[in-house]
Parts: sequence; C-alpha cells; structure tokens
Amino acid sequence: MRLAAAATALAFSLSPVLAADPPALTPEAARIIADIDARHGQISGLASRIWGYAEVGYKETQSSKLLADTLEAEGFAVKRGVAGIPTAFVAEWGGGGPIIGVLAEFDALPGINQDASAERTPIDGKSAGHACGHNLFGAGSVGAAIAIKNWLAESKTPGVIRLYGTPAEEGGSGKVYLVRDGLFKDVDVVLHWHADDENSAEAETSLANRSAKFRFKGMSAHAAGAPERGRSALDGVEALNMMVNMMREHVPQDARIHYVITKGGAAPNVVPDSAEVFYYVRHPKPQGVEDIWARVEDAARGAALGTGTSVEWEVIHGSYPLLVNETLAKMMHEKLTMVGGVAYSKEEAAYAKKIYATLESPDRGLGDETKVQPYKTSLSYGSTDVGDVSWAAPTVGLNTATWIPGTPAHSWQAVAASGMSIGHKGATNAAKTLTLAAIDLYQNPELRAAARAEFEEKRKGVKYRPLLGDRKPALDYRD
Repeated sequence: MRLAAAATALAFSLSPVLAADPPALTPEAARIIADIDARHGQISGLASRIWGYAEVGYKETQSSKLLADTLEAEGFAVKRGVAGIPTAFVAEWGGGGPIIGVLAEFDALPGINQDASAERTPIDGKSAGHACGHNLFGAGSVGAAIAIKNWLAESKTPGVIRLYGTPAEEGGSGKVYLVRDGLFKDVDVVLHWHADDENSAEAETSLANRSAKFRFKGMSAHAAGAPERGRSALDGVEALNMMVNMMREHVPQDARIHYVITKGGAAPNVVPDSAEVFYYVRHPKPQGVEDIWARVEDAARGAALGTGTSVEWEVIHGSYPLLVNETLAKMMHEKLTMVGGVAYSKEEAAYAKKIYATLESPDRGLGDETKVQPYKTSLSYGSTDVGDVSWAAPTVGLNTATWIPGTPAHSWQAVAASGMSIGHKGATNAAKTLTLAAIDLYQNPELRAAARAEFEEKRKGVKYRPLLGDRKPALDYRD
C-alpha cells in the first residue's frame, strides 16, 4: 500500500463510537492511583519549575537537566545528548521483558507569556511561555515512569520502562531525529499524553507538517536618494506571501499554510538587502505536504525573479501524521475512564470561572473537566512529531483537562492554567492513566500482539522517509 493510500485511511469521521463500560477499579489499580496521588507534590514541583524556566526548543537546558536528574535519582540509567541534541535524553530502568516507552516534552512557545493569574498579566522581560502545557507533559510523564518503575520492582515483573526526553516539539521535530537514529526500534509500545481542556483518549490522527525559513537577498540603497540602485529583499518576501495567499484558493480543503516574517529590515529609508519569512505547510498526507511544498518553492523562485533578488531556504522541521492504533486507543480510553476527570477545589472553581469569562466562543462548558469524553475516531488539524514515533512503533496517547474547558492551546489562558494547581491535577491524572496502561501492557501479551499486528497492517508497504530529510537538528531555529 502506498503512503498516500495509508494516510488516506487515517481521515476519520467525527462521530463518537461508544465503547463498553470499563471494568470496576481493581484493588491494585486503586493502590497505584493512591500511590501516585501521594507523589502529586513531586509532579507539581517539576511542572512549576519547568513552567518558570519557559525554555524554547533546543534551548531547554534547565528543564531537560531537571527531569533527567530526577529520574537518575530514582535509579534510572540516563543517557544524555542523544541523536545529536544536547537537551534530548533517554532514561531506562529494568530488563528481561517488554519495553514500554513514555514520551516527555518540555519546550515552551516564544512570543507569549503570562503569569498564573486569571487576568491577562504578562511577565515583564519574559519572552516565552508554556502555552501548550509541555511543562505538564514532561512532569506527568516522569511521574508515570517512576510509578511504573516502582510497580515493576515491587511486583518483580520482567520488563523495561524507558522515558524519552524529547525537546523542540514546537516546530523543531525533536522526536524525528530520535526516530531517524533508531532509538525506537526495540520498543514494544510507546505511550504519550498532552495537556488539553478535556479528558479524552480518542483515536485521533493529525496533519503532516513541514516548515522552512525562506531567506531573500537583495541590494541596499537609499530608499529616496537612489531607489533605482536597490533591490528589496522584503519585496521578495512580500511577493512570495502574495502568491501563496492566492494559492490558498487552490489547495485541498484540509491543507493549512501559515507564515511569519521574521526579518523585514531595520529602517524605512534603507532598502533591505536581506529578509526572511518562516513557513509551515500541513496536510493529512505526507505526499500532500510534498505536493503543496513544491508549489511554495516555485513561488519563492518566482518572487525572487520578479523582484531582482535571490532566495534560498532551509527546511527546519517535518512531521508525519499520527498512525492511529485503535487496539491501544480503546485500552487507553478504558484506563482514563477508570481514573476519571479533574475535581476543582472551591478556589480553583472561582479561578476557572474568571478564566472562562475571558474565552471567545468556548466550545465546552465549566464542569466538563469532570467528564471523560466518549471514545471516537477523529482528525486533528494540529501536527506533532509524535507522528513519526507512531510509524516506528505502536503508539497511543491521551489528553487530560489541564486547562479550563473551552481554552484553546497557544493562548495566555493555557499558560496561566499550566502554571497552577488545575494544570498540575491534570498532569497527575495523566500519570495515573499512563501507569495503568503500562501495567496492562506488561501483563497482557495478547494485547501487545494485537497492537503490533494492527501497526504492521497499517504501515504495510510504506517506506518511511522523514519529511525533514537528512539535515542535522536545527539547534538554532529559535535564534
């Protein structure tokens, strides 16, 4: 089966699919949940410190060290600086059985910051914030890895728990380099989770994605005294943007294209001799990204020709769509339903009410944080480098309500909730769910075999080729 055909099979309907009622909470599951609740302070502390660091992609020095040091202190063997990335690491404990991987992210987003209050309050001098909740992602995953390790030790179950510290998810595709270096080849199943405004473990795929920085070169001159001697690199950027914006009418409905001008000149009376624009292209299929991308490159060449400038581009990142594994997704939904949603304290409820009043057209209501959404298959219009991991090993994830219902990702409201107790509670719920899922996988060889069979069937005939090519990690892409 060709890659395009395989990806087409991932374009799911949005209709819910009701699953059977989950089994009652077993005494062992209840004990594990209680143990993780007892370690909530550790998860909360890690999340708070990473939230404060707010380090952007490939520059997460303190965040990476904090998580790696924490795992090392818990008895994990930690290998740092993997795949040519100083802030990437792999932490492992155990042996002699199935290998379960857990992903941990920790990068912040540039251009947005906020304190943990319910009013819009930027922090002076801070240029980034955890608007996608990766501080919670990293802390919750580490909490799960420690709980899984403790269960393996106490139960004397053969098996390996391996946590991957994965930087630069936001536009850097850190995980793709780990996949390309073969770090997932021996893993039985990979688990992940994400901050959200709801609790769900649906079978959700995503869009493939590629980005690049297009750099135009021209000739500087006095914009009034000698304009004929100048060739504006900014004109090249603007011509490219105009052509791409016209192209939007003639791309598939599910495609997404976005850009920011990252360099446009310094003074209006100086013809800029260099300018840069940073582009993203998304589509449900990797081949769809490739097709649209070729047209963007042609537009860049035309823009340079028409403005008398030159252009070159650097691919920054590329990510595959998530390869859904319904065998695992249904299991994860069962575990999340056992754990349940988030309960606000009186103070948290008042905080949530204030945040909710600032949201534009929220699609969820207060109280939804207590619920687990029905199981369904769906397409997300976001992208993630977890997609590439899912083509290397059977992979499954979940979302927990770390933000007030109705909160969009990449917003100041998401930064705020990610930095306080509501976000921390969601991270602890994720740790519980991941731990229960891992234990089931260690104990249930039939489940692992079924997940592997579905994985192999869905990727049959597909030759995986990273969308970022053979470039080295773009360690300076946030400069």
